[in-house]
Amino acid sequence: MDKEQIDKIVAKYHGEPSALIQILLDIQSENRWLPGEALQMVAEALDVPLTRIQHIATFYKAFSLVPKGRHEIHICMGTACHVRGASRVLDTVEGHTGIKPGETDLDMKFSLETVNCLGCCALGPVIEIDGKPHGRMAPAKALEVLKNYE
Repeated sequence: MDKEQIDKIVAKYHGEPSALIQILLDIQSENRWLPGEALQMVAEALDVPLTRIQHIATFYKAFSLVPKGRHEIHICMGTACHVRGASRVLDTVEGHTGIKPGETDLDMKFSLETVNCLGCCALGPVIEIDGKPHGRMAPAKALEVLKNYE
């Protein structure tokens, strides 16, 4: 991201340091992650210490300080999904994408994360891709769903 883009986002919130979290969310929404240079530019624009911004960016799970793939995959490992075979679904997704939870593939196509609950337990096991839930997953069905995002 360049300085002009950062300045535009900061200006949207009138340069208010109290809008820091929303500013970071907007940057991540445009960029899919928070580059260090962007954090430095925000610190300068808001006159907020960089260490404070880094603390916030590392505290909240919604933020990523590493590049993310075009498609974010979240696999629910909560109790309802776990007892219905979420581990097998995760193994299948790992095998197909070649990545483990917390990683992004080299093509920047997929990022994989596990979560404790997606809030749709009756549909378990559940995979969420780019915010869209896919329920009643089985290994073969997970592969079919992933092919729609390739």
